[in-house]
Amino acid sequence: MALAPTAYTPTAEPVSHHVRARQLLRAHPEVKRLMTRNANTALITAGCVAVQVLATYLLHGHTWYWSLLAAYVLGAFVCHTLFVIVHEATHNLVFKGQWANAAVGIAANLPMVIPTAMSFRKYHLKHHSALGDFDHDADLPDHYEAKLIRHYAVGKAIWLFFFPVFQVVRTFRCRSVVPFDKYIAANWIAQIAFNVGMYLWLGPAAFLYLFFSFWFSVSLHPVGARWIQEHYLVLSPDQETTSYYGRLNSVHLNIGYHNEHHDLPGVPWNKLPELRKLAPEFYEPLLHHTSYTKVLLRFLFDQELSLYSRLVRGESASSAVPMAR
Repeated sequence: MALAPTAYTPTAEPVSHHVRARQLLRAHPEVKRLMTRNANTALITAGCVAVQVLATYLLHGHTWYWSLLAAYVLGAFVCHTLFVIVHEATHNLVFKGQWANAAVGIAANLPMVIPTAMSFRKYHLKHHSALGDFDHDADLPDHYEAKLIRHYAVGKAIWLFFFPVFQVVRTFRCRSVVPFDKYIAANWIAQIAFNVGMYLWLGPAAFLYLFFSFWFSVSLHPVGARWIQEHYLVLSPDQETTSYYGRLNSVHLNIGYHNEHHDLPGVPWNKLPELRKLAPEFYEPLLHHTSYTKVLLRFLFDQELSLYSRLVRGESASSAVPMAR
C-alpha cells in the first residue's frame, strides 16, 4: 500500500488556471459576456440572514441540545451559503462598487458571530494570485499541522473539526497581506452591534445556535468537505483544483464549480454552469467530485491522503519532496 505524503508535492508548472484562462478566452471569446454581476445575490443574503435570526428566535428557551442539532442539520447549510455570498462579494460580483460589495459581505457575516468576511477577502484574493505558494497562500496547511495530524482518521477528524482555528493561525505566516484596513474595521463594528443586539433581545443562549451553525459549516460536516474538495489531491496526483458537481450546488450557489471560478473569477455564481457548457473541451476531461460526503469519508479513512496532499510552487517548492506513488 502506498504511503501518505510526508511533504508537499512540488511543481515547476505555472498555475493551471492562468494558462487555461488564456487558452479558453482565445478559443471562446464569447465567454467574456459571462463576466457580469448578480445583484440578486443581495436578496439571497437577506433571506439567509432572516432564516438564521428566525431559527435563533424559535430556539430561544429550548434545551441547548436542540440548538446544537438544529445548527448541524439546518444552520450549517445556511451558513455555508452565506460563506459563498461572502466569496461572491470578495470578487465584487454582486454590485459595481467595492463598498457596496463589502456591505453585502459584512451583512452575510452577521449570523456567523465572528467577523471574518473582510479578512477572508484579503487572504482569498492572495490565494488566487499565489495559488500553491506556501508563503502567500493561507489555504495551504502549516507544516506543524501536517506533521501533527499525519494520515490517521482520528487526527484528520480532529483537524477538520478545529479547522477554523488552524485557518486563523495560518494567516500569520502570510506577511505579504496587510492584516487590517477600513473594511475590516467596518466588519468588526457591524458584527459587534449585531451581537450586542441579539444578546439584549434573546440572551446569551441565542449564540449557541448561531456559533455552531458557523462552526459546523467550516468543520467536521459534509459541507466542510469543500475545503478538501477544492485543492487536495484526492482524485489525481497532479490536478491541483477539483470541482464538485453534486446536488448541493443548487443550495450553495454553484460554489462547487471551482475550476471554472479559478479560471475566470469575474464570472458570478449563476453563470458558472454556462461557462462549463460553453467550453466543454476544457472541463469535461477534468476529474470531479459528485458527493461531499464521499469526499469527507475518503479523506478521513484513506491512509494515502494527508494534509501534505497538495501541490506547491515557487520558493516553497524547493523544500518539498516529491511523493512516490
